[in-house]
Amino acid sequence: MDKKLQAFARLLKIMDELREQCPWDKKQTLQSLRNLTIEETYELADAILEEDMDEIKEEIGDIMLHMVFYAKIADEKKAFDIADSLNAVCEKLINRHPHIYGDVKVKDEEEVKKNWEQLKLQEGKKSVLSGVPNSLPAMVKAYRMQDKTAQVGFEWENKEQVWEKVEEEMNEFKHEVTTNASFDKKEEEFGDILFSLINYARFEGIDPETALEKINKKFKKRFEYIEANANKDLNDMTLEEMDHLWDEAKSK
Repeated sequence: MDKKLQAFARLLKIMDELREQCPWDKKQTLQSLRNLTIEETYELADAILEEDMDEIKEEIGDIMLHMVFYAKIADEKKAFDIADSLNAVCEKLINRHPHIYGDVKVKDEEEVKKNWEQLKLQEGKKSVLSGVPNSLPAMVKAYRMQDKTAQVGFEWENKEQVWEKVEEEMNEFKHEVTTNASFDKKEEEFGDILFSLINYARFEGIDPETALEKINKKFKKRFEYIEANANKDLNDMTLEEMDHLWDEAKSK
């Protein structure tokens, strides 16, 4: 514990020094750091997907720096400091884990999640969905909304029902396409397909964002193989020639 506390204290000291002495760090604001923090978060997400522990370690440090930076700016504004943030999350964790810090009994993970959402409402949250950030990527947002509403009973009984919904939405989309419906209508029905597929993935225990990103990486790797092994410009190749190299990439 001492080693960890010393490391955190070292970061706080360096942050103070940089904020005082470095021209770039002195200029930063909450708003100017925002996009950089988003970038660092995605870099951590990439490292996790690759299971690169050295990279994960580095990206955790980068994000920790950003959190300390925000708290330092807030401290300068006399709004709060890093201790306030840490104590607030400690209190929240204690309050939302009555099965650990109280006398509530739970039988499994699902009961923990349901209790968590109920406790949030008791704390004054106006909606079960109030904790879902507006700026989340759409696929992640859909998954989180479905998961949260399930905790209060808004849920299908089984995955067969969910798959029936997927098929229903696919048929509705096909109808709109074949009847030459408006773009808005086709867009809406396509969105319904994605939303229902995400819900089915949740029932199967699949994270759709992770699943899609793995396919993105696979596609990228195979297409780059085509580019690296083509004996002429891609624009001059036939689809059959590119498919041949694609199959080679798959076999490797």
